[in-house]
Amino acid sequence: MIRLPNAIMAFAKDDVNVYERFVDYFNHFHGKTGKFDDQISLSEKKEKINFQIREQIGKLANVPNVGGIAPEVLATAPLYQWATFAVIGAMVDAILPDAIIDSIGLYTDLRVGGYGDSFAFDIEARDLFVVSKYGHAGRSAEVKKQFKGQVTIVPEFREITVQTSLYKVLAGLEDMAEFAMKAARSIETQMSYDAYAAFDTAMTALPTTGTNTLKVAGYTQGDLVHLGQTVTAWNGGRKAVIVGTQLALQNILPADVNYRYSLDSEYVKMGYIKTAFGFDIMVLPQVADYKTEFSLALNDSKIYVVSPSGDKLIKGALEGATMSNVTNAYTNANLTDNVTMRKSWGFAVATSSIAALITL
Repeated sequence: MIRLPNAIMAFAKDDVNVYERFVDYFNHFHGKTGKFDDQISLSEKKEKINFQIREQIGKLANVPNVGGIAPEVLATAPLYQWATFAVIGAMVDAILPDAIIDSIGLYTDLRVGGYGDSFAFDIEARDLFVVSKYGHAGRSAEVKKQFKGQVTIVPEFREITVQTSLYKVLAGLEDMAEFAMKAARSIETQMSYDAYAAFDTAMTALPTTGTNTLKVAGYTQGDLVHLGQTVTAWNGGRKAVIVGTQLALQNILPADVNYRYSLDSEYVKMGYIKTAFGFDIMVLPQVADYKTEFSLALNDSKIYVVSPSGDKLIKGALEGATMSNVTNAYTNANLTDNVTMRKSWGFAVATSSIAALITL
């Protein structure tokens, strides 16, 4: 059973099968073992989903029998055009929260709300109360009081504008499942950029002065263990976890020049050690940086020490449903439609937890 967001359940009412299948298709495409039905191939799923999408669009547009109407006739109906991208937008929203958590969930708490919702995050005080020595005859010691902080995130609109050919639309050659998939991946990737940028900026800004710094240059086993202990202790005993890209994590090795590892060892198989010096080690999935050809977005020269079970360092706000509009192809000389999809989100540092950084 695939769990869908409440907004998608309300939009689909009793007909959620196409959205569940699209989530399964998305998971299958990304190879998420255990989250999809592997009894049929990916291409077969896409074919079945495209058929279901057309049926769902027809139902929403109040067209009783889509199969009996030529695609070129349907394409000229304004209500059918609206229903097409309403369904595609709902499919994007169905997978987005879970998809983005896989890449940023170690350090980000994502809140999903409707348009106009307030995204305010309360920040608990990290310090404990001071315990004072006092006499038996005193009524009360020095009074202590703590106050919560609050960080408000105002989501910002982002847009994707894609050009489609009227000829392909009329011929029924536009692959709606593939379009929805690429739209979801585009939004997911940009959200990953934004969340990581907020996280890395905060970590890079950690002070390096003083004896109890949370930021060190150059990896040593002693520094890693010290930072792990510090983060664990100051986050209320919530165990620190070492995170970074696979390339960064391969540097975490024992400070012993005589160690050996075999060809079937965990390090050789995975490229990093899953547990070291009492701390779990977890990989941040690398993300393609499409602004520069073949570049990667996550920094391969940084190792982060965080407490994922505590208050996450970054808070995210995902506002409202995906909105879209389509231009009229007949207003363009080359008979193309411009499809614009809009989504609103924001990320910010909002936490009382601490974290640490090792730059390699």
